[in-house]
Amino acid sequence: MHELSLNVSSQECANISTLSFNASDIPRSIQHLSITIQNIYDEGFVEEMGILKSTIDVGNLRTLMIFGYHDARISNIFKDTFEELKGLRVLFIPMYTPKSLPNRFSNLIHLQHLKISSPYSKHMTLPRALSRFYHLKFLDLEHWCCSANLPKDISRLVNLRHFHSSKELHSCIPEVGRMKCLHELKEFIIKKEHVGFELRELGELRELGGKLSICNLETVASKGEASDAKLKNKRNLKGLRLVWGTEHQTIDDDVLDGLRPHPNLRVLGIINAGVAPCPSWLCGDIITKRLVSFHLEGVSWGTLPPFEQLSHLTSLSLKNIAGMRVFGPGFSGVTEKSFMHLKTVVFQDMPELVEWVGEPNSQLFSRLESISFGDCPLLCSFPFLECSGRFSNLCALVIHNCPELSQLPPMPHTSALTHMSVRNAGSFLSYDGNKFTIEGYNGALAFHNMDKVQVMQIGNVSHISLSDLRNLNSLRNLDVKKCESMFSSELDDSVSLHSVQFLDLKELCITGDVFSKLLKCFPSLCHLTIEGCKSLVLLPVEDGGGLSDLRMLQSFNVLSCNKMFSRWPMGEVGGAHTIKPFPHSLWKINICTDSSIKSMALFSNLTSLTYLYLISCEELTMDGFNPLITVNLKGLCIFNLSIDKQRFSIGADLVSEVASARLIHDGSFELESLRVDSFSAVLVAPICNHLAGTLHTLALYDQQAETFTEEQEQALQLLTSLHHLKFCQCTSLQSLPQGLHRLSSITELVISGCHKIRSLPPKEGLPTSLQKLEVTYCSPELIEQADKLKRGQHIFRH
Repeated sequence: MHELSLNVSSQECANISTLSFNASDIPRSIQHLSITIQNIYDEGFVEEMGILKSTIDVGNLRTLMIFGYHDARISNIFKDTFEELKGLRVLFIPMYTPKSLPNRFSNLIHLQHLKISSPYSKHMTLPRALSRFYHLKFLDLEHWCCSANLPKDISRLVNLRHFHSSKELHSCIPEVGRMKCLHELKEFIIKKEHVGFELRELGELRELGGKLSICNLETVASKGEASDAKLKNKRNLKGLRLVWGTEHQTIDDDVLDGLRPHPNLRVLGIINAGVAPCPSWLCGDIITKRLVSFHLEGVSWGTLPPFEQLSHLTSLSLKNIAGMRVFGPGFSGVTEKSFMHLKTVVFQDMPELVEWVGEPNSQLFSRLESISFGDCPLLCSFPFLECSGRFSNLCALVIHNCPELSQLPPMPHTSALTHMSVRNAGSFLSYDGNKFTIEGYNGALAFHNMDKVQVMQIGNVSHISLSDLRNLNSLRNLDVKKCESMFSSELDDSVSLHSVQFLDLKELCITGDVFSKLLKCFPSLCHLTIEGCKSLVLLPVEDGGGLSDLRMLQSFNVLSCNKMFSRWPMGEVGGAHTIKPFPHSLWKINICTDSSIKSMALFSNLTSLTYLYLISCEELTMDGFNPLITVNLKGLCIFNLSIDKQRFSIGADLVSEVASARLIHDGSFELESLRVDSFSAVLVAPICNHLAGTLHTLALYDQQAETFTEEQEQALQLLTSLHHLKFCQCTSLQSLPQGLHRLSSITELVISGCHKIRSLPPKEGLPTSLQKLEVTYCSPELIEQADKLKRGQHIFRH
């Protein structure tokens, strides 16, 4: 069918979607043209567009649609090509500059459908000529992201039916009542100090449908003035929000009575009506019996609407209702026959609400799908606490800052509950059907209803054991923090979590023996992270056990664990006293801030390593280093941020060892990312020559070097594939490399914590390829220079 439609319309419709199009393929009889363009072009495209101008009858075009980003040059090409437009009915055009519109845009008086888009952060206004298009029926500004100022005479578009835009634009139409054909107005703000924003303007919009918000109703003085909106005549209106200011306190206010809507209304919101009485059309014989959603906020009505009459209601939201202490049958307009179809209920900011009462056998509960409580400090009871089994369809439960609701049934109460959030001071429980998070929450849990959980985060609780998780067959990620009691019970072969591949242990006080037993519970573990377990000591095991038994382990991360390797003997590679704690399968190791690791011999068997990160391991030495562990490295990060400037750089030693082992000359050392704390370790010609084809990221953390030597400057120029260059915490460095501008592949330059650098490179300056400049925690002079560059060249930022 698609091919048939293309064939049938080929003489009238065409699409240009490539820069290499042939203008001669476009028939002269074309009437409907679309162009999809990118911000790339060549002279061939310019030439073909010139041919197109003379090939087709531009004046005969009825539709022109331009899609995609383009700059000022392409805009000028389009303006020249379509200079003779005059009979256009449909125009889609992105406005990237104030000059993007066709030359004779204001003469397109036959337009019926217009769509204008713009990028963010552009200071442009809509063309004043908009109000000339008297025949316009469809105006699409949905993707207009610039100024919300409309032409003052925009209401001249009396034939406009559909105005797609943000509510901010809708609320800025003066004398909107003149646009009698308008089908939707998202927001109307009453502004008595401005002509054309009185409530009577709405009274003229007989075709109004969709959803409408009326704001600043506190400025309306009487029921008669409110009646001027003629809401009761708007049979197509489906949603209505009536909004007063937060300070509205008038007692004898019958404005709400005058805002009676049409019975067809489906969605109603009344916000901040204050102490004004409940209107007769809502609190007596309800007019809007077809309501499916009702939001009531900021009122103090003695009696709420008789909800029994709202038989179609599926969503109820009550917020800040003064005087409401009890909700349920016999209270607040609720009877046993109320809410027979209710699916969603929200109570928000209810400072006096104490109880939601209900009969255990009520049909209401079996239909509810979502319950939300927020900031109800006195609420202590609702039916779910006593008969959770009746809430079989409940799939969302939110309880925030309701401290008296602390004794919930085991959660989640059914497997259907896939969105849950319970938050009070010091405790948090969250579940989205995939990720389960518990922090300081002591309530009961129903693990048998968590069959879909893939990620579990457990923190600061004492009533969960590892055996509770044994039946979670979908569990892949387990994160445990401050839960020593979770492993205090006897761990044996009966507890095995085969599905877990990622394990994070944080701030635990456990012994090495317990840790060894714990690892046996995760036979499929691939990624292990241990963070802040400052007393944990990894026990040496010569005949297997511990980490070495994890045959599927791929990555191992240790962060701020001061004693992890303190019991491990250090020695030479292959020595009798060298025990290797890690399995051969490891391809990534990241150890940060651990003074207990003292020898590279611990890694000597890891010849499959792809990433090696050793950061601030102050006691680490090259003893027992095996150069073969570097042959597969793609990423190497090895540095110390030490105030002791007399210490040698372990990074420099490692690179030198690799060089002396001739691995570089064998072509086996092909790093893509290197972070090291010594200029001299890297910036030497033999090393840079080898890394020239692969290294794309270089970060230098040298705290001792003050300047670059001529040899180092020359070596840096050899890194022809370098894209990201970073100088971090180089606290003694006084200037950047003078030849920085010759690094033609650099796209990102980062300077952080280099306090003695006062200026960017002089003369030639920075590489022309640079797209991002980031300067942080540096001298004020350097930051100011970066700021000037940022203002002068929009591709930079700091």
